[in-house]
Amino acid sequence: MHRGVNILIVLAAIVAFASAGILGPIAHAPLLAKTVVSAEFDPHPQYEFSYGVHDPITGDSKSQVETRNGDLVQGQYSLNDSDGTKRIVDYSADDINGFNAVVRKVPHVAPAPAPIVAAYAAPLAAHYHHAGYFGHGYGYPYAAYPRYY
Repeated sequence: MHRGVNILIVLAAIVAFASAGILGPIAHAPLLAKTVVSAEFDPHPQYEFSYGVHDPITGDSKSQVETRNGDLVQGQYSLNDSDGTKRIVDYSADDINGFNAVVRKVPHVAPAPAPIVAAYAAPLAAHYHHAGYFGHGYGYPYAAYPRYY
């Protein structure tokens, strides 16, 4: 029994040795040349952008507007706060005064609720049906049931 297991192990080792590949030489990856892209310097950069979101399903509503003229950046953004107010932030930034922001909170005016109109044609009749296991029902008067003392 042990001889069969030993032969099996030797055969497995021979198959593993025969199927092993040859490792190639170990070498470092080739060096890549560093690419430097020079961008022209704009002494008076200018841009402006704006965006707005109004999602009636989630209630998300926000917007932003920003402009840059040289070193002066000015803008405004607004969003709905969790307390129902609208927060509006006006900001500016430059080399002399740094970043300055003025925050305003505007109360949210909820739309007036629609008037409740209730019209009743007639009062509903109440029908009560009790099953027989409550001690009455099925046409038997309550007094006809036996009493146990």
